[in-house]
Amino acid sequence: MTTDTPDVPATDPGPRSLEELEARLARDLDLLTLPPADWVPPRDGMLDVAIVGAGMAGLTAAFALRKVGISNIRLFDRAPAGREGPWATYARMETLRSPKTLTGPALGFANLTFRAWYEAQFGRTAWDALHRIPRLQWLDYLTWYRRVTNPPVLNDTALTSLSGDGDGVALRFAGPEGLQRVRARRVILANGRDGLGGAYIPPLWRGIDKRFWAHAHEPVDFARLAGRTVAVLGAGAGAVDNAAEALEAGAARVYMLVRRPKLPRINKGLGAGHPGMVLGFHSLSDERRWAYNQYIADTGVPAPHNSMLRCSRHPNFALLTDCAVEAAEAEGEDGRLSLRTSRGAVTVDYVILATGFAVDWAQRPELAEIARHALLWRDRYVLPGKEGSDFALHPYLGPDFEFLERTPGEAPWLSRIHAFNYAAVLSHGKVTGDIPGISAGAERLADSITAALFTEDYDHHWQRLLDFETPELLGDEWTEAEDFR
Repeated sequence: MTTDTPDVPATDPGPRSLEELEARLARDLDLLTLPPADWVPPRDGMLDVAIVGAGMAGLTAAFALRKVGISNIRLFDRAPAGREGPWATYARMETLRSPKTLTGPALGFANLTFRAWYEAQFGRTAWDALHRIPRLQWLDYLTWYRRVTNPPVLNDTALTSLSGDGDGVALRFAGPEGLQRVRARRVILANGRDGLGGAYIPPLWRGIDKRFWAHAHEPVDFARLAGRTVAVLGAGAGAVDNAAEALEAGAARVYMLVRRPKLPRINKGLGAGHPGMVLGFHSLSDERRWAYNQYIADTGVPAPHNSMLRCSRHPNFALLTDCAVEAAEAEGEDGRLSLRTSRGAVTVDYVILATGFAVDWAQRPELAEIARHALLWRDRYVLPGKEGSDFALHPYLGPDFEFLERTPGEAPWLSRIHAFNYAAVLSHGKVTGDIPGISAGAERLADSITAALFTEDYDHHWQRLLDFETPELLGDEWTEAEDFR
């Protein structure tokens, strides 16, 4: 016996355009009945959640909240639309470090992945040939992600102050329409690598005229470096990327000066690329969480292979290890800069500090109230011998990414603010800004906020239960028996 069956392709070729991809995504959401109906009772003049930052972390957190029926939210970002995050500003790599296959902020939706977005436009053959994701193409993907998830975002709007009380958090923003006051029951700080600080400037450079140097986090006029001698300080990807930019802009000579005796070659963090670390790190003891982060910091994270080749293919590039800058002195008013290093002296025209970021509350005056009350890691635990580590200034966060009070009772509103930025790494691992773990972090954050809002509104939900009177049975579906006969 045979039956006729329709021809089914062995493999799904996938959508042939973004329109087809978006239709598939819409179908996925429809089949899953997402997003669900709002269930949080509204409060006059108050958001359920305000999200500071509309880059990858903010967008992922917003969509995770909508997946659980929390839609009274708003995102605020100081950057213009399409320039959120580092991708079009201080990030200068050609491609991302992360493998192209990582699902990133897709939150479990295959049709929301970078791969789906890429194949819909360029096809499967192009995907197979792609080695790494080009940096600006990742920004294009995030712009599309924002469009299809459609969160309410106010761009060109910077947070200027934040405080709280027993009922919520009060925020002030400066934007195109002037000063704006916002109240929210919960706040998510999804403000990136420098969210609780900024660029780390070694003490030596704080007294050197700024015409001679810039931090890699700042705008750099690379065209002005053509024909000049440039020193780049640092050992990581940022140092290599900035050195490459200077070389490609026509610098006569670029020195990459590395304090370490050897350039890092192994990315130890890749050894933690599994669900156990992503989902379980925050449950480790203080000692183990610090030790894990400190070990990776001490061993160093190397630049990607292709990034280093981008520099070394230039004959006018020189890398010197075990080369700490000990002094810098200008040679005349319009002269050059003389550097004394542990390996001798060199004269350069410009220096780029690829010295990374630090949790530095002084650089974030808008967060002064958090800084005044928040429990820090140094208040709870410091790895022996690491008292001067930057990690000591990281906030000691609770299980829901929430800030905790240094002195209980002084600022109970702190627990309403969640750090979904780099400063959470010591408490929660790399689930707040890195592509591999961003979905898991956002879903855990959304689940926590869901539980908190439900608990706070228990009386409302209890009364709603008592008041529910919609019958399943109308009374005409059966006939009551007279007795046991």
